[in-house]
Amino acid sequence: MHPSAQPSVRTSEPTSVPTSPGVPTSPDALVIGGGIIGLVTAWRAAQHGLRTAVADPAPGGGAAQVAAGMLAAVTELHYGEQTLLGLNLASARRYPDFAAELAEASGRDLGYRRCGTLAVALDADDRAYLRDLHALQRRSGLDSEWLSGRECRRLEPMLAPGVRGGLRVDGDHQVDPRRLAAALLAACERAGVAFHRTTAERLTVERGRATGAELADGSRIAAGQVVLAAGSRSGRLAGVPEDVLPPVRPVKGQVLRLRMPEGLPGGVPFLSRTVRAVVRGGPLYLVPREDGELVVGATTEELGWDTTVTAGGVYELLRDAHELMPGITELPLIETRAGLRPGSPDNAPLLGPTALPGLLLATGHHRNGVLLTPVTGDVLAAALTGGPLPEEALPFAPDRFTTQPYGARPGAAPTPVPASQEQPA
Repeated sequence: MHPSAQPSVRTSEPTSVPTSPGVPTSPDALVIGGGIIGLVTAWRAAQHGLRTAVADPAPGGGAAQVAAGMLAAVTELHYGEQTLLGLNLASARRYPDFAAELAEASGRDLGYRRCGTLAVALDADDRAYLRDLHALQRRSGLDSEWLSGRECRRLEPMLAPGVRGGLRVDGDHQVDPRRLAAALLAACERAGVAFHRTTAERLTVERGRATGAELADGSRIAAGQVVLAAGSRSGRLAGVPEDVLPPVRPVKGQVLRLRMPEGLPGGVPFLSRTVRAVVRGGPLYLVPREDGELVVGATTEELGWDTTVTAGGVYELLRDAHELMPGITELPLIETRAGLRPGSPDNAPLLGPTALPGLLLATGHHRNGVLLTPVTGDVLAAALTGGPLPEEALPFAPDRFTTQPYGARPGAAPTPVPASQEQPA
């Protein structure tokens, strides 16, 4: 990280919240993990009248501190992921109302922007790929417009002269994940969520039901239900039976943050919308913030738990970004960072009840965690209060990696049990 970036980075990160005094120690719902997925789950659960607690040593941290915040249901479409598209679109449709509600509940701005996305091609192969992607988008009923290279540069004058064409998607928006995390943290605090600022080390199970967790500080929390939302570490919680342990792995991503000038001659912004490309076979994105920050990312590395920022990762991102927008290498570099995405075998999340009564999952969101925040909160709130999973969430039930279909095994869609009726852990 560039030394000059320290003050601005510190002020953008969420502050910690102590455990609220007077809150019962046996909540109806215990959420293990305080990233944006855990926080939205806790917030929605509290809104539905459940006494809720979160166990995390640094709530509001995690992958959201590294993510770019693209709400790109259309341009994130990949071959073979049409089912995930339905969930992504459902969450994208929720975002305007979700952002407004959360801003009001927290008193914080989320940095939500309806700026659109431009996906561009730098050579003939990229152009052919984008043409195929455009055809897939159209077959899927999505709204995207093909542009020539000249039309792309008319929209974004700083693009390289060699841009061969692109896709304009006005419906893909963005949000600032750090502000989103801070807002969710504040909303949870206002809703009465209790925070245990330590790590949950083991799930407690009694008589075939999840009953709470043992924490690193030696304490234990009994809970009516437990939601495992620990991101890439969700598959490492001790005490979870092998057949319901989520198959989640860490996928490393390195990201850069630069500072854009206030504007070009004539008042034209340096970059007005998210720009995406495939450079040397790897995806690249440039996400401009309203405050002048420019996020450049991201690498995709299967390196286990390593979060080292490497010279090679920084070089590759700057090299590829320079090919896409030559003027970018003149900008101040204010931060370099690496984080871990929670990847699943099919790159899609695991949402809802498991085969173990009392245990639910909200993990495995991979590259779509920010986009899927609103729908995840709604799905988990429905499950925690005994309701059925929404239609769009059914393909993402945790048991899709087992032989038992959802609803055919004990513990599906459990009725919420007040903590007062549970035996102490």
